[in-house]
Amino acid sequence: LITKTPIKEIHLFDSDFFLQHNAFRTPGAATLEELQSRVKKVDYLATRYKAMRKNIFAHGENINEANLSLLDEMGFVFICIDNGSAKQLIIEKLEADNTPFVDTGMGINLVDDKLHGIVRVTTSTHNKRDHFKKRVILSGHVDNDIYSKNIQIAELNALNASLAVIKWKKLFGFYLDLENEHSCNYTLDGNNISNIDQV
Repeated sequence: LITKTPIKEIHLFDSDFFLQHNAFRTPGAATLEELQSRVKKVDYLATRYKAMRKNIFAHGENINEANLSLLDEMGFVFICIDNGSAKQLIIEKLEADNTPFVDTGMGINLVDDKLHGIVRVTTSTHNKRDHFKKRVILSGHVDNDIYSKNIQIAELNALNASLAVIKWKKLFGFYLDLENEHSCNYTLDGNNISNIDQV
């Protein structure tokens, strides 16, 4: 989604390889050869979208204490990881630098052999940061066993990404934002979207 916007650069960070389960959750269709080549996810995505724009930089590593300075020049950051301790490190850095960011997540549960869940987008800006630690798990590794076993939920991943990009565009004045919410939750059962933590 953001590859189609006139931003200067896009930086992707992830040490994972692009495997079959990723292909189910990624836009477009990967070829068998691409899956068998075992490239990093960031390299696959950068190659895929370089046909559309310049200045996509793939970093085949996770952000950690050793490379935290890679975030120094970022104007905005999307966080899409489930490792709470790694997330806390990133968040502390971004808050210290006064960098706005959005964190995405989802909780998927099994109810009567059907999937139920909540898709979450939590925003942190210089106007509001006090809510963040109440909304996001920042310790250990989030148990995502049900998520990892149910790869056919690409629409939830797409919705999560879309809500995050919509919020980003609101922050930068593209979309009208009368509520100025800093937390948004979509509940699968009932199709409810709740906006909270307004400024």
